Amino acid sequence: MIQLDFDERDLRSLRVFCNAAQAGGFAAAEKRLHMSKASISRHVREVEERLGVRLCERGPAGFKLTPEGEVALKLASDALRSLERIRSEIDAVHGVLSGSLSIGIVEHTLTHPDCKIPEALAILRQRAPNVRPEISVMTFPDLNQALREHRVDIAIRGRYPREGEFSYLPLFSETHRVYTAAKKTRGGAGDLPLVYRPHPYVDQALATEGYARGPDAGGLEAIGLLVATGCYLGILPVHYVQLLGKRYALRARSDGPSYHHQICAVTESSRPSTYRADLFLDILRELHPGNQAA
Repeated sequence: MIQLDFDERDLRSLRVFCNAAQAGGFAAAEKRLHMSKASISRHVREVEERLGVRLCERGPAGFKLTPEGEVALKLASDALRSLERIRSEIDAVHGVLSGSLSIGIVEHTLTHPDCKIPEALAILRQRAPNVRPEISVMTFPDLNQALREHRVDIAIRGRYPREGEFSYLPLFSETHRVYTAAKKTRGGAGDLPLVYRPHPYVDQALATEGYARGPDAGGLEAIGLLVATGCYLGILPVHYVQLLGKRYALRARSDGPSYHHQICAVTESSRPSTYRADLFLDILRELHPGNQAA
């Protein structure tokens, strides 16, 4: 007989701890869990007593995970997600797909003329109506972290040079260029700094093209806003600038670099796939047949 270290109550307490940690505190977790702060605190204390370590600091200074708590959160989250997969994977063996499919997407993917993600989700709904897609829009670094931590099953983002950590299914092509406002600037476009965001092309341009680093921006919308002022340069997807052109006149720098890559469905190569993730990838292959050899 298999002897488990954790019983059913321990698993419930672990779920409470994970929810409290992800919410950032007991008060924030009350609505998520429909429990009082006192009950949440009791469950977390039971986990701490079971493990023999303190998992979080809570008090007037706020909520903060200890180093042991960070480790416990990651391992417990992975274990609980695996337990939740049992029913859906058993259903799949009998030909019934169910459960959630978590998809992370970079911003403004939908605005690309070759994007067929909505069509793919519609076909998924037809073929597996019990699968629940969960869509999150994230930055490039956040998507990578979510893949590593198994918080998303599939990420839709660009594949960049010297990448090999994940598995990639090419979908469609995208080009990025350096843009400036079409209107004249007092100092000349050549003197303008480049808006910064954590992204392979921005880092490459700063390292090899001699641009001065400008202000930080949290996404394409922020970069477009700053470029439209006429005071900064910014690296943006061509298809996104075409949309902005209806409101703001931007032009690509003729002496600037051009970056080209494939938007891909990205998965964690070391992580066992699920039947529902495999089905969605198959649908994406059907809808993007011209890019599979890329």
